[in-house]
Amino acid sequence: MSVVDSPVDWVKQHIQRYVETNGAEGHEWRPGVFTLLLTTTGRKSGRPRRTALIYQPHGDAYVVVASQGGAPDHPAWFKNLVEDDSVEVQVAADKFRARARVATPEERPALWALMTEVWPAYDEYAAKTDREIPLVVLERA
Repeated sequence: MSVVDSPVDWVKQHIQRYVETNGAEGHEWRPGVFTLLLTTTGRKSGRPRRTALIYQPHGDAYVVVASQGGAPDHPAWFKNLVEDDSVEVQVAADKFRARARVATPEERPALWALMTEVWPAYDEYAAKTDREIPLVVLERA
């Protein structure tokens, strides 16, 4: 079954470049800002769905933010992994299966600080929405 990439044109192009170059292009999205590719299983379609996300390493895991730019609802990829926490991840050329989990309330402050260090706009996104923006920890399976 073929992977369905993000419907957003610039994200789709970013993913295509990332995949074609095995992360040589696209891993560093902007200077000092790195992205990974996350593939979830569509909760309605059952098809693999892939998106690119800013990440930070945290020990042996990776952290991503389900911000959707501060939109009022969670992004589809987050809803998918809530239904099925088994995901595929690509960090540069490293591809692996992982389990996705929402950061605990105890982990959240340190992980939020870790993520806003690399992308300060997350604070702006949080101010735009009434929902608590989830932090997701991706742990190798």
